[in-house]
Amino acid sequence: MSKPVLVLGGGPAGLSAAHALAGIGRKVLLVDKEDRLGGAPIHSGYAKLVPSGEWAKDAIGAMVDRVTGREPIEVRTSTTVKAFEGAPGAFTVTLADDSRHEVDSAILCTGFTHFDSVNKPEWGFGTFPDVVTTTQVEQMISSGQGVRCPSDGRRPKRVAILLCVGSRDRQIGREWCSKVCCTVSCNLAMEIREELPDCHVYIYYMDIRTYGLHEDAYYWRSQEEFKVKYIKARIAEVTSDGHKLIVKGEDTLVKRPITIPFDLVVHAIGMDPNVDNLLLASIFDVKLEKHGHIERASVYSAMGATSRPGIFVAGAATGPETIDDSIAQGQAAAMAALAQVQGAPVAAE
Repeated sequence: MSKPVLVLGGGPAGLSAAHALAGIGRKVLLVDKEDRLGGAPIHSGYAKLVPSGEWAKDAIGAMVDRVTGREPIEVRTSTTVKAFEGAPGAFTVTLADDSRHEVDSAILCTGFTHFDSVNKPEWGFGTFPDVVTTTQVEQMISSGQGVRCPSDGRRPKRVAILLCVGSRDRQIGREWCSKVCCTVSCNLAMEIREELPDCHVYIYYMDIRTYGLHEDAYYWRSQEEFKVKYIKARIAEVTSDGHKLIVKGEDTLVKRPITIPFDLVVHAIGMDPNVDNLLLASIFDVKLEKHGHIERASVYSAMGATSRPGIFVAGAATGPETIDDSIAQGQAAAMAALAQVQGAPVAAE
């Protein structure tokens, strides 16, 4: 019980796992490759979170504050893991600076990588400056500058949000749904309309997947209260006439071509596996599922177990995940790791 638990990744899941362990007096070695904690919500400048409506800098910032300077938690930022050897209760982790630490277990909270829209060139990203991503719009809002067209700084009068960019697309090897994009896009559309009441916002979709209670709070509210327009369409391309961006495609409800000019086009980008997953799988000797996320063992044996005993996983490292569920999984993985070192049977299947 005197050895710490390694928590790799300082995003919502990792912060949650570290806080849960420290709360019952367990030592934690919290390692993150970035120079500060917070994960994607902080590093990517998210604005208001779904579904709480809290600003990311406040909500996730408070989670960072809870683990920073707390005695049982040693935080190592700008650091990676070089090697991980041993058995449950007697692992040795070697960090990039060659420092070695004895740990009981490890929880991988290494998150995801945002889809790079340059892999969808026909939709204009990288060609036209006013084709941006949801992350870039979140940064505009969270920075206080407001929504602008990057080309000249003007406020857009008409905005298109294109769903499933880097999700549910077999042609580019992304066969999964990224789970959060529909709800985040509905929320972003409402934020744009709230800031720019005269701006018309259109959401192009294949299907709307605002699952659970989000259906009413985001999908219907965005239409009925904020007058966001939804078009079920298959998009062919995004071009420009020299003044406006032109979104061309087929309205799949009425089966006819549709061409609409816009000032700003937003790609609702999906969640890719962490680009480091192959390396992490090699270092920690854990399996990846077929798309490249860290494979999670049956939850009926232990929440967050991986293919290797003593190593657990939580959050978007296992696949697309919400922030709230990532936090819950971080706590659950912490308890599973604790149960293992106390001698309870926690085995991957």
